[in-house]
Amino acid sequence: MLRFGTDGVRGVALTELSPAFVEALGVAAARVLGAQTWLIGRDPRESGPALEAALVRGLRSQGALVVLCGVIPTPALAFYSDTHQAPAAMITASHNPFSDNGVKIFAAGGLKLRNDAEAAIEFELERAVAECVDVMPDDEPSDGVTRVETILTAYVEHVVGKFPRHALRGMRIVLDCANGAMSIAAPLAARALGAVVEVINADPNGVNINDRCGATHPQELAAVVVSSRAEMGLAFDGDGDRVIAVDGTGTVIDGDRMIALGALQLKAEGKLTKDTVVVTVMSNLGFHHAMRANGIDVIATAVGDRSVLEALELGDYALGGEQSGHVIYRHLATTGDGLLAGLRLAEHVHDAADSLTTMAAAVMRTYPQVLVNVPVKHRHPNIAGELAAEVAAAEAELGDEGRVLLRASGTEPLVRVMVEAPTDDAARRHATMLADIVSNRFGR
Repeated sequence: MLRFGTDGVRGVALTELSPAFVEALGVAAARVLGAQTWLIGRDPRESGPALEAALVRGLRSQGALVVLCGVIPTPALAFYSDTHQAPAAMITASHNPFSDNGVKIFAAGGLKLRNDAEAAIEFELERAVAECVDVMPDDEPSDGVTRVETILTAYVEHVVGKFPRHALRGMRIVLDCANGAMSIAAPLAARALGAVVEVINADPNGVNINDRCGATHPQELAAVVVSSRAEMGLAFDGDGDRVIAVDGTGTVIDGDRMIALGALQLKAEGKLTKDTVVVTVMSNLGFHHAMRANGIDVIATAVGDRSVLEALELGDYALGGEQSGHVIYRHLATTGDGLLAGLRLAEHVHDAADSLTTMAAAVMRTYPQVLVNVPVKHRHPNIAGELAAEVAAAEAELGDEGRVLLRASGTEPLVRVMVEAPTDDAARRHATMLADIVSNRFGR
């Protein structure tokens, strides 16, 4: 049975993530979070309507009323969940291909679920799966179900309202919407702020979402930015909670650099709470050095934007995120918002009267990073402790100019060995050595 990963439940649409499973998930979620009014949004995958209908059946079976929000970005659903204080479910597989789908669940207020809530839903799911039959609905359920068509407009107005009027006046920006849920919202918001916008990959047909485009495939965006002489580009993922930037030369600006620039921007505005930023253990060593040099503390969490969000809430910090492009402005949104984060970066570049190329190069040095995935017989959640001596020896040799991270995969029998060092050769040598040790002791 599918389990919650770092960001909801995800699997092959209509088979692994079957209508019966999604119906059961609706039953379990309503039992744990309450059979009140629920919001449902989805990205434009072709499997979305069938899974939406299944989720409705599960929620309605427990007496919940359902509001269908249509195709909207995940942060738009979180915004609506916050303003209406209602739990919500987003049907999306984020950056995965169209053949996958998933469900992200928000507690009332647009908040990602905590571990105890997910565990309670998984416990209830075991019972609910046995109650639900795997059928494809012939028609949409209607009793107790309403549709809302105004959320996208409200969300765009909400995002635009976070910026001064004409904050991006005259700025040339290219947007890659990944043929996903940001295809309408992102161009509307950027143009409302005065940007001159060119849009690519904004024609979703149900099967082209994330297809060689968007945040995980920014090559086309880079080429268009260069050819059109734009100042920068923004690439979203399928559901719009992630963003990756491209500068005027076509160079990709990852989440680490976006967060670093955002931290300096907030600090200059006097809004970087406790001069602290939250990232995961995967953020580059260069990021840590850059923040230290600017008097900013760094809190590192486990992988996953949910872990970042929990730390942000606990300390009331303003900014956090992941190298992959989840950037969270906690005082402006309840979850990662690719549009908000991308426009904040654009505003920073516009106000600085400098190029993103210069700013991104100056903000931090990226240390070479090598990641090796080692298949093992069994999961080893304490792998770093089991190889503490070997890790300490590598770290002693690297000193302040390197970093070692060993962690077990949360979904597969793999150990991930990550090493950062001043040179690629040094990083590769230490990563290979540690990977060989893991393989010899615990390999399949």
